Amino acid sequence: MAEVLSPVVSERIWALPISGSSVKFLNYLLYRSNFGGHLPIKQKDMAREYRVTPQAISNLIAPLCDLNIVLRPKNEDGGKGNSYRLHPLAAKYESPEAMETSFRQAIVNIKAGDLPNLKLPAYASVPPAEGRPNLQVA
Repeated sequence: MAEVLSPVVSERIWALPISGSSVKFLNYLLYRSNFGGHLPIKQKDMAREYRVTPQAISNLIAPLCDLNIVLRPKNEDGGKGNSYRLHPLAAKYESPEAMETSFRQAIVNIKAGDLPNLKLPAYASVPPAEGRPNLQVA
């Protein structure tokens, strides 16, 4: 069976308040991630593979971290590490059943305060193709 992408982010990617470069980088992160969102690659290796500087990776990933799409797990000493993972509600999964199980656990963890919630805008409709969109938060 083919992998499954979370519809929470993938179907609303047009609504993300981030640059096209960060959207493209999110697709790279989805490609590089394991099922469930673990990213087995360090920032310096991302830079080499993506053919940019480590600072450019920081600039691309920062808006994704601000929205909690990408999470930086804490180190054992309490500081933020330099490893990343995708939020369980934004990750890819090996099956619809695995995604549903992970979503249920993520909701429990969010309610318990153990996992931050995604900070996605809740737009009522797709922006128009021409002119300035009249977007309103639902």
